[in-house]
Amino acid sequence: MNSVTTAEAPALESAADAPMLAQVERWAAINSGTGNLAGLKSVAGQLADAFSALPGEVRLVAADPVESVDSAGTVNIIQRGDHLHLSVRPDAPVQLLLTGHMDTVFAADHPFQTLKWLEPGVLNGPGTADMKAGISVILAALAGLEASPLAERVGYDVMINSDEETGSQASARLIAELAKGKTAALTYEPALPDGTLAGARPGSGNFSVIVHGRAAHAGRNPQEGRNALLAAADLALRLGALKSDALKVNPAKIDGGGPNNIVPDQAILRVNMRPTTPQAMAAAEAAMRDAVAAVSREHDVHCHVHGGFNRPPKPLDPAATRLFELVRDCGTALGLPAIGWNATGGVCDGNNIAACGIPVVDTMGPRGGAIHSSDEFLIVDSLAERARLSALTMLRIAERGVV
Repeated sequence: MNSVTTAEAPALESAADAPMLAQVERWAAINSGTGNLAGLKSVAGQLADAFSALPGEVRLVAADPVESVDSAGTVNIIQRGDHLHLSVRPDAPVQLLLTGHMDTVFAADHPFQTLKWLEPGVLNGPGTADMKAGISVILAALAGLEASPLAERVGYDVMINSDEETGSQASARLIAELAKGKTAALTYEPALPDGTLAGARPGSGNFSVIVHGRAAHAGRNPQEGRNALLAAADLALRLGALKSDALKVNPAKIDGGGPNNIVPDQAILRVNMRPTTPQAMAAAEAAMRDAVAAVSREHDVHCHVHGGFNRPPKPLDPAATRLFELVRDCGTALGLPAIGWNATGGVCDGNNIAACGIPVVDTMGPRGGAIHSSDEFLIVDSLAERARLSALTMLRIAERGVV
């Protein structure tokens, strides 16, 4: 369908008329770094109030506990903020999942805390693009959907989590639960400034390898020691050598060591791996096990691997491709420049959703850029543009009953 129909137009007008900019300015003014529980609680409360304007039930869901290895090798439990969940018409024939995140990468003590206009229509501020604006688009698009007679055919879950920026370990179970049985999913990471969407994504895994050696005097009896720092360095080199076109490996940090006259008895190696396919992920897991076993044997140390692949790879399968094509065609009907998509090296909750077998487009948010930096910006005109795009996409899924 190459144009918007008279039946669709009122819903799109309703979506575009929502007070999105005011919401973005209000929500982005509150620091909600992943570790700022007070700030996240404040934002979650405001979001719960905002989403209560839609039909259905809004609830705040307690985060699952998350384990983390500190620089001393101690495994600690980290508490994350509550997640927001809205459920509407769970018995409708078409079921959608819309996801976003309320957390940012900017901690409460980060210097980037305020909003400013870089030029007319371009707003700079923490979380403006990533992704307080995306949340406002979700709300506006759903308000538009509710203005259509087709709304009764569509049920949806909205999930706004509090820990996406640190890997969604505290919300992964909730995401998987809500993804079950969905017709399609839309996630509201920002599109690129020109409107390009993220297509295929690699997976991502974060590992902390705790290496236990044996202390000894570096001058008197070094042969009796087992140098954990050397073993960790050897493991870093072995893992780094695994990199290929299908796997990126980044040995990022080694914690450990101490006085120069003591053979270090403990070290912690931090590694990130990004496989492009499920097969590459399985091969990386096996290679990690083999490298750890070899280092343990050759250095006479004990290694404990903590962590894993929290984001599976997200290839573009036929169902996902059809959803991307639908979004593109909806953009054409709205008179937008041709919407394309490219593979990216980044990861997001779209990875988790796709791993459940659900087609997902995960850059349905407004156009923006320089995310994760103090130069982050939102192109304000794209708020209404992307709200209309989402509303039309959902209307056409409702009409078809399939992607």
